[in-house]
Amino acid sequence: MNIQTRIRIRRPLLPATILLLLFVWSCAQSPTPVRSALTDPGEHALSLNVNGIRREYIIHVPAGYDPKQRAAVVMMFHGGGGTAAAAMRQTGWTGKAEAHGFLAVFPEGTRPDASRPARFAGNPQTWNDGSNRRQLWAVRNNADDITFVNALIDELIVRFHADRHRIYVTGFSNGASMAFRIARQLSRRVAAVAAVAGTDWMSQPEVWPPVSLLYITGTADPLNPMEGGDIRIGLRTYGHKPPVKDMIRNWVRMLGCPPQAVVVQNVDGLGEIAYGPCRQESEVRIYTIEAMGHAWPGGIRFLPERIVGKYSDRINATDIIWAFFQQHRIR
Repeated sequence: MNIQTRIRIRRPLLPATILLLLFVWSCAQSPTPVRSALTDPGEHALSLNVNGIRREYIIHVPAGYDPKQRAAVVMMFHGGGGTAAAAMRQTGWTGKAEAHGFLAVFPEGTRPDASRPARFAGNPQTWNDGSNRRQLWAVRNNADDITFVNALIDELIVRFHADRHRIYVTGFSNGASMAFRIARQLSRRVAAVAAVAGTDWMSQPEVWPPVSLLYITGTADPLNPMEGGDIRIGLRTYGHKPPVKDMIRNWVRMLGCPPQAVVVQNVDGLGEIAYGPCRQESEVRIYTIEAMGHAWPGGIRFLPERIVGKYSDRINATDIIWAFFQQHRIR
């Protein structure tokens, strides 16, 4: 498979339409990545040829990176309609990578017109997340995102000396659902997964070997409701989501965890519960943020409250997720 460096020229996002707001969370653009040698510090916009299709991603190489040493990897999957650059800016993963010396990777989904830049309105990028929601281009087009991610992991190991025992996956919304799918289908390659405001749409395959799960959501998320149900914008429906508790119960069963959760904290609108120890030292950990809507906690907010609900900086999701990831590795 071929890897190429290229400069990405971005233009301002078009205003979001109401029909695309289901797959929110692409907003302002970050600066264009700078061309340099692959292992030089900074952002590199790269591409892979996967079964004849050009797939793209951005990688942030921290200043302290030593190509002679195995480096951990965090792969961050943008929300539906989003971009790698927007996810990079909004979550703060590049700063975390600088502080802790890991590689931060931001894959791009697929869009209806690959010849034109991604646009939140008009040319939105999405992930084939295992759902049957044909409103998503990647689902309707049956994008082979699992093959892309598998190939990307191979490239990171070969070209960036990534530590195959410390590859972590996280995502937001449609990207969180993609993270769930990766944990199910590439469980032997992922040390832990963290999903923010997304849904595990799949029931098969079972997760084996176990992959530890961290889940973060707001109790007032209109696009990922705690009690499940139809997702509606106006008179149109965009998928029927299961209750969060049912999804978590399924993961607790798959990982062989004790059925009773331990309350870690429940104060000032922040709840944290944990299930464990589970099989092979795995665990399930859940954060709920009272009254928060569809947002990455502690990140940059762009979309209006009337559409996605309230924002919260009660916790910083990036900090919480990295602390969780550090506790897990493939053995």
